[in-house]
Amino acid sequence: MELIGAGLAAFGIIGPGIGIGILTGLTTTAIGRNPDAANVIRQNFILGAVFAEGLGIFAFVLGVLIILLK
Repeated sequence: MELIGAGLAAFGIIGPGIGIGILTGLTTTAIGRNPDAANVIRQNFILGAVFAEGLGIFAFVLGVLIILLK
């Protein structure tokens, strides 16, 4: 039963992956439309990617902990 919980926790990695893909596409579009604001857009992109990736790492660690602490 614990392994099912670990597998479900691993599904938490899917959301941040999709989010980073959407964020990358919108960032490149925004830089293409307004190249002068590229630095500000890039900073916001990196901050958003860090938060999204942090959630993915949290889900991965949770799944590993469920497996190891059963």
